[in-house]
Amino acid sequence: ILDRLVGYKISPMLWKKVQPGLSAGRVQSVALRIVCDRENEIKAFKSEEYWTITLDLEGQVKPKFQSKLLRVDGNKAEIPDKVKAEEIEKNLKDAEFVLENIVKKERKRNPVAPFITSTLQQEASRKLNFSPKKTMMLAQRLYEGLHVGNRGTVGLITYMRTDSTRFSIEATDAIRDYIVNRYGEKFCPKEPNVFKSKKSAQEAHEAIRPTNVGKYPSEAGFSGEEAQLYELIWNRAVSSQMESADVTQTDIFISSTDQSLIFKATGSQIIFNGFLKVYEEGKDDDENTSEIRLPERLKLGDKLEVTSISPEQHFTKAPPRFTEASLIKELEEKGIGRPSTYASIMNSIKKREYASLENKQFKPANKGRVVVSFLDSYFLDYFKYDFTADMENQLDEISDGKLNWKEVIQKFWETFKVLC
Repeated sequence: ILDRLVGYKISPMLWKKVQPGLSAGRVQSVALRIVCDRENEIKAFKSEEYWTITLDLEGQVKPKFQSKLLRVDGNKAEIPDKVKAEEIEKNLKDAEFVLENIVKKERKRNPVAPFITSTLQQEASRKLNFSPKKTMMLAQRLYEGLHVGNRGTVGLITYMRTDSTRFSIEATDAIRDYIVNRYGEKFCPKEPNVFKSKKSAQEAHEAIRPTNVGKYPSEAGFSGEEAQLYELIWNRAVSSQMESADVTQTDIFISSTDQSLIFKATGSQIIFNGFLKVYEEGKDDDENTSEIRLPERLKLGDKLEVTSISPEQHFTKAPPRFTEASLIKELEEKGIGRPSTYASIMNSIKKREYASLENKQFKPANKGRVVVSFLDSYFLDYFKYDFTADMENQLDEISDGKLNWKEVIQKFWETFKVLC
């Protein structure tokens, strides 16, 4: 009812004042506004020049490794231009370097929660290049069932519209038994892993998982894009109940003999791969995932030979445009909309040509900008992020029986109708 009040009242105003055929949705328009706001940030961004200096170093133990300039005369290394970079490079050519300090930290990388609707859409976009609409279409087929060999039509995954991260006790036990039998007891924690669902999660459904974990993806008996998505779901579900990975992170600090220049190299080594044996979460394009391989037997005081000096010019970058995956993540983090609607929201923005995908990133079209500008002019309070998120919270309280839906709608309508 709320969505219809908004859409049915604002859309005709758009037809009359802007262009026939346009539409405004309570959540769709907020998603479009996020895209447009990011574009405004990008246009307003002023890039600044800066330089980094990297050394290729070699000790008594191979391999060679790289380290970046960290400090100059005790201060954070800030190199604004080529002149300063060349001055430091000149000093480096005559300098000798020793390994001053090694800092090792052991940490655990914990498995991530099994898929809910929104995280499935994000990960399928990152790893398989599937649009949210395509992901949900394929997931629907897997849920309804595919013809698998002589087994007939088999439902292969649980319900794909869910925001719960829990498994049933029977499913958890089956996955844990599978882990022990296939990978060994050390890969299975003593107690099942439990993940928090968000406060408003509907617990009527489980997290998305294979209906029969014993069917390893390559043994499932079908192929194509459905098989790709099934493997993603299987890997995530199984890994969520596996042991954490043990990782050692090493920071190496290298100093010139006069202590005026300090360089730093960071690397990591997986001691026990745990859940990483099955699955590693994808990263958005703007996340830096590069790591350096460091020699294992370096010692304090070792002299290091500089094999090359690499000054490099950079420019600060504007924030990236949203991909479908990162826009869904943004909506979820802001508490806007429902996971089951995200695919249709992405599709609607593209279908109505409010924004286009360029290199997998949303670029708002003039039509989309006009719609957002119109809404900001006449209905600003109703399309603010906080207002939309607060309305979602009220809808949750209605479903929990804490608020009366008629009173909430009436309160909304009394102020909204004045603007229409």
